[in-house]
Amino acid sequence: MKFLYLMLAGVAGGILAGMGMGGGTLTLPLLVLCLNVGQITAQFANLVAFLPSGAASLLLHAKNGLVKKNNLLFFLIPAIATCVGCSFFAIETSGELLKKLFGGFLVALALFSFIGKTVKKY
Repeated sequence: MKFLYLMLAGVAGGILAGMGMGGGTLTLPLLVLCLNVGQITAQFANLVAFLPSGAASLLLHAKNGLVKKNNLLFFLIPAIATCVGCSFFAIETSGELLKKLFGGFLVALALFSFIGKTVKKY
């Protein structure tokens, strides 16, 4: 039965990723809080799931002319370097701290989203 729940969590994350919202924002809490998967294992699963979905999205956006290739390296090089550095940080960090950091990220994201929408109204 847990296999079915894991598949549903993957589908929910895939739907959000397909809409450009970041499937990990939903997938990680579902895996950790609802399905009792360890934080580091959940992050690994999210990263593995991101590779094919990110590649497919990039190809689709490039095909539709939505990728500005002239500035791509200025974004990719720091993003990849930061990703590698943070991966080493995650390996050496406890799951409890990672849970708190991710929770703080979600709270900050919600606040920025709320404040941004409130400011745009006026």
